[in-house]
Amino acid sequence: MSDAAIAPEGASKKLHRDLRRAGTDVWACYQCGRCSAGCPLSGFFDLLPMEVIRLAAYGAEETLLNSRSIWLCASCETCTTRCPNDIDIARTMDVLRERALDRGYSPAEPRVAAFHKAFLNSVRQYGRTFELGMIGAYKLSSGDMLGDFKLGLKLLARGKLRLLPSSIRGKAEVRRIFRRSRKEG
Repeated sequence: MSDAAIAPEGASKKLHRDLRRAGTDVWACYQCGRCSAGCPLSGFFDLLPMEVIRLAAYGAEETLLNSRSIWLCASCETCTTRCPNDIDIARTMDVLRERALDRGYSPAEPRVAAFHKAFLNSVRQYGRTFELGMIGAYKLSSGDMLGDFKLGLKLLARGKLRLLPSSIRGKAEVRRIFRRSRKEG
């Protein structure tokens, strides 16, 4: 049966296509609840993982992109591991986060979105995370410059944070992956 035969009128067909392209078949979910039962952060979500998958199947893009759940998901993949139908729920959350950013939605959790952006920019620029630069970018965008200053000094003193980014092989390949994902997204 096709998605169009089940999805209500007004459902986002592009959302279905993008999720399928990302390897997620939201129609395979029969709502057993194992994903939601195992999620360590579900108590903080406005939508449980199983509800996110059901709303994605219904094409309820507006509800999903305004949800706190997509921002609070830690991508620990417990939900994905527990799913008896191998639905990549963590990947679905990633797709929805990126979609919300691309469409200009105000993140329901701005500090989480600022961290997400700082992390991805760090990987895009250096091919891996440069923690000190990433923390600096996050602190600038969140407006909390001195909140963890003492902790930062301790980490620097113990050699846990590098002052300069380390170089890796394959940095150009990482940048190509980012460019390709932007074109396909």
